[in-house]
Amino acid sequence: MNPTAAILVIGDEILSGRTRDSNMHFLAQELARVGIDLQEARVVPDRHPIIVAAVRALSEAHDHVFTSGGIGPTHDDITADAVAEAMGVPLGVREDARSILQAHYDRMGVEINEARLRMARVPEGATLIDNPVSAAPGFSIRNVHVMAGVPRIFEAMAAGLLPRLTGGTPLLSQSYRILKGEGEIAGPLAILQADFPDLLMGSYPFQQNGAFGANIVIRGPDGGRLHEAMTRLAALFPE
Repeated sequence: MNPTAAILVIGDEILSGRTRDSNMHFLAQELARVGIDLQEARVVPDRHPIIVAAVRALSEAHDHVFTSGGIGPTHDDITADAVAEAMGVPLGVREDARSILQAHYDRMGVEINEARLRMARVPEGATLIDNPVSAAPGFSIRNVHVMAGVPRIFEAMAAGLLPRLTGGTPLLSQSYRILKGEGEIAGPLAILQADFPDLLMGSYPFQQNGAFGANIVIRGPDGGRLHEAMTRLAALFPE
């Protein structure tokens, strides 16, 4: 059985609609590739008690929790504080994180002030996650992985982090387009799903040029079973 995961997206700007989240979409694809099943996603505001409660709940429910956002230098970047409280450990500036930031700002000819030092605060016992884009590291503590909200930084952090995690069997996926309404195909699809309980089947309807149709997506770890199910599906609804 594959490890499970959740993503916690943190930020008022996501909930207000000012910023569109893309990190969940990216992470879902990457986790499927390495055999970790993303089973839950939450979006929460920049509110300390809410983040603490969400981290605790998701950490207890899943093998891995990935957070996105709230680890920058400003007053509303409170993810590190909340994660430290959720894990019951102290938070402070760590010398290895400080050194990374110091070297980065020295290269830029910029002073490492108190605000920038906030990004060197790490919960006790955490492991740093490399940030090759802007230097400020993320961190992993127990099964919680804290990463930036900026998509290109999140993606760069994930590239370094995921090879360190133990995955399972990658999830394979195939799709089939049917030019019939869901009401017509629901019965046969239910029977097909019952015959293949080890596979996940989803129906995603569309309307094109006045006609109704659906894209049927079948997912599973066994390529042979997936091929068998797709063959049955094509026989039920020939093009």
